[in-house]
Amino acid sequence: MTSTPTESLDQSDTDPSRGRRRHRRPRRTAARKGVIVAAAGAVGLAALGTGYVLLGRQGGLAAAADTRVHQPAPAAPVPTRANAPAGPGTLGVRDTLPLSIAGLGPKTRAAIPAGSTQVLVASGKAKNSSDTVVTLWTRTKDGHWHAGTPWPAHNALHGWTATHHAGDLHSPIGVFTLHDAGGFDADPGSKLPYHHSSKFQAGGVGFDGEPLDDAFDYVIAIDYNRVPGTSPLDSTQPMGEDRGGGIWVHVDHGGPTHGCVSVSAAHMVELLHTLTPAGHPVIVMGDRASLAS
Repeated sequence: MTSTPTESLDQSDTDPSRGRRRHRRPRRTAARKGVIVAAAGAVGLAALGTGYVLLGRQGGLAAAADTRVHQPAPAAPVPTRANAPAGPGTLGVRDTLPLSIAGLGPKTRAAIPAGSTQVLVASGKAKNSSDTVVTLWTRTKDGHWHAGTPWPAHNALHGWTATHHAGDLHSPIGVFTLHDAGGFDADPGSKLPYHHSSKFQAGGVGFDGEPLDDAFDYVIAIDYNRVPGTSPLDSTQPMGEDRGGGIWVHVDHGGPTHGCVSVSAAHMVELLHTLTPAGHPVIVMGDRASLAS
């Protein structure tokens, strides 16, 4: 999507309570509060001018097992700094964490700013695939990296490209900073600057016929061909309109996007609660082979 709202967006920015001018699926209140036992995200895209954005959400429930019969033996405790055995040659949890992010080659690692302690990795299944796995990596004070839970996600319909252009239905490959957030829904407690506006709307349906109503409920702007420190809706494109823009992380709608990366609504809220300006967050995005270079 581009960051310039067109006919896809409600032009009123003064009263978000007016609602969307189209059909709406029932609101998933539990997902908004993050009350989901297990959530799976999928990525979808909605056209905004000359570019696209991803969105979608899926949820699942974890079945409770009856442990009164054939109860398994308790698992051994995970070692931590507090309970790790003492003495020479013993290791705590942090000692066993990797010093580099798995799946990233030397060229990709070199593009990550030295001060970044929060790295969102969107690793695509293949160069021409719209299926992605998103993982948030956090660097500890002693330089080790800790991986969060991998999340299913989506990217653009035609996969990935190192030379993204408007309308090519590819997601750009690279390392991009994350400064700004926003959405149709009220700020859920974002650590990043959050622009709440009724202009965050996507109409119509996705490539698989799925409704896009909730795609922009929460978004995080990816700093590809945009000016950091501005609203995700800002239309300034320093590299020119031909290079596309409006590339976001947004709510997954269950299908491919036009260029964005999408995860479930619950995972979007988790990102907004976790990413901080002090962590200098970035997104590393591309197909697995490209990221391994």
